[in-house]
Amino acid sequence: MSPSPVQPRPRPGSRRPARARLADGHLANVYSAACPSRQALDRLADKWTVLLIGALETGPRRFGQLRDQIDGISEKMLTQTLRSLERDGLITRQADRPDRTVLYELTPLGRTLREPVAVIRAWAERYINDIEAARAEADSRES
Repeated sequence: MSPSPVQPRPRPGSRRPARARLADGHLANVYSAACPSRQALDRLADKWTVLLIGALETGPRRFGQLRDQIDGISEKMLTQTLRSLERDGLITRQADRPDRTVLYELTPLGRTLREPVAVIRAWAERYINDIEAARAEADSRES
């Protein structure tokens, strides 16, 4: 196992956290097409990811519990999203052999997303009326 790249320190007085250094020594930059941080951004921009992180923020859940909690998600999409989140190190899948129960739970890395995801969900719920009004106005201008 290779050592993780040294993380740069934030500048004194800076409110921004330091960006990670990539294996090649460059700083992570989501605005660069070649930066792998875009893949992380893509994962977080997915609505099912946001909803699953929220569903798991209070503790482990079984597949059926997640399916029932997230209205509109198909079993196929739930399976795909859970596999992707597990691959990205954001959740763990724990199979308990005696009763054949499988539990999904946020990892320490996944738990770092609870607050930012909650803010995004709250923003969507707070401003949906403004968004719908803007859409209706734009649609009426196009007609």
